[in-house]
Amino acid sequence: MTNDERRTNGERRKVQKVRKAIFPAAGLGTRFLPATKAQPKEMLPLVDKPIIQYGVEEALAAGCDQIIMITGRGKSAIEDHFDVSYELEKMLEEKGKYDLLKIVRQISDMIYVAYVRQKEALGLGHAVLTARELIGDEPFATLLADDVIDAKVPVLKQLMKVFDEKHCSVIATQVVDGRAISSYGVLKAKEVSGSGGKLYEVLDLVEKPKFEDAPSNLAVIGRYILTPTIFETLSDIKPGAGGELQLTDGLRGLLQREKLYAYVYEGRRFDAGDKLGFLKATVDFALKREDLGGEFREYLKSLKL
Repeated sequence: MTNDERRTNGERRKVQKVRKAIFPAAGLGTRFLPATKAQPKEMLPLVDKPIIQYGVEEALAAGCDQIIMITGRGKSAIEDHFDVSYELEKMLEEKGKYDLLKIVRQISDMIYVAYVRQKEALGLGHAVLTARELIGDEPFATLLADDVIDAKVPVLKQLMKVFDEKHCSVIATQVVDGRAISSYGVLKAKEVSGSGGKLYEVLDLVEKPKFEDAPSNLAVIGRYILTPTIFETLSDIKPGAGGELQLTDGLRGLLQREKLYAYVYEGRRFDAGDKLGFLKATVDFALKREDLGGEFREYLKSLKL
């Protein structure tokens, strides 16, 4: 790519807003078997809302108006959830259950959703690459539904503010102390002057390093805003272990062409892809509910723990 081409791409991206959000959802969810034998893990409910809906609502609140679901075999329940359910709506209307009817209609009216089939689960990088034709030459968001984050300002919206200022890819990060850092992608980065420890320029990324080899305590979390250059780098790299194409490798390639930033977001994250994290999220979100929180809190207090 010539300097003139880079300049043209940069100028075009400066005026582009992030409108599209990718949700990789083709994984098998084996950690939740047998519950996920016949239903997608993304449809497991936190209280009364599927995990993936929290992410979709976050994308919507951040200004995205187009959702791209990367699905696979056995994921039709996701499509059904965000589709119109004429029979259910008719039944609720006939029975005068207008409060429930409103909830059901809000889901299908929420946002435009497109679906791409990932025939084989060949890594997060491969999942992102399958959406290339639908994204085109636009910056886009990628959200991992397993990372459910409770935040006053949606995390994706926090990242968009950085993107609007820097016009470069930006990823969410959080500080993870101790040996748990080995479960994450980890950043080698330098703090941006004047950011108060919130914004970093990424120098390198390492996927799940040994504790003693981790370049920092900054872990990559499942929120990304990426320029379309990532498609070029993902196309250039070779698959790793198990034939998988890792997004981390694509981001390392991106660093050779463009700057990449990481933002320490504000909010509380739950790993809903883990059983204990899922339980913690369920309790936390239930306690915040006006219709459930009071009684549920009293129940928890009554337990002899």
